[in-house]
Amino acid sequence: MTNMTKIRDEIQSAATEKPARRALWAAYGACGWAFLFAALSFYWALGGMAGADTLSPAIAQLARERAPWMIALLWITGLLKAFGGFVALALVQSWGRKVPRWLLLLLAWGAGTLLFLHGGLFFVVGALATSGFIHVATPAVVLYWYTILWGPYWLLGGALFLIAAWNYLVRAPRQRADLLFSALGVFGALALLVLSGGTIG
Repeated sequence: MTNMTKIRDEIQSAATEKPARRALWAAYGACGWAFLFAALSFYWALGGMAGADTLSPAIAQLARERAPWMIALLWITGLLKAFGGFVALALVQSWGRKVPRWLLLLLAWGAGTLLFLHGGLFFVVGALATSGFIHVATPAVVLYWYTILWGPYWLLGGALFLIAAWNYLVRAPRQRADLLFSALGVFGALALLVLSGGTIG
């Protein structure tokens, strides 16, 4: 038996083992986080307005006016969030072995990094602005909600996805490809955050 065959057998064996409890709670937590967030997007897309005042006034106004492109965007983001929930489940469910390992690593690390940094930006900028250390154009009431609600919520989701991704990575002998696609997920999320301007409001 060649070394490559041994390594492949070890990876397959590790992948079929029952995930540790910490891996399960992180993945299920990330899934629940994503599904809850998706439900909120679908609720707003269907015309619900509860909680809209915690967002940017411009976004809330577009939702109230039922701008077609905004409604489409809400449906798309809701579907993406739901997809993220299934990615989290795939990390610990047996059917997840049908999904290429490199793809799950790329998506999980990418999602976790983007969510955590985005939430951190919301929280830090919101806290600094409401404390008077910096000035931003975002209304004070929105900064308040970004600081106590949306920032922490995104941080929580990011932390859960990152923990789930790490647990998935270490369940099998680490290969260069695993580390490569994990890194690509992280740096891809960083690039996306930079290209988006990393602004709030």
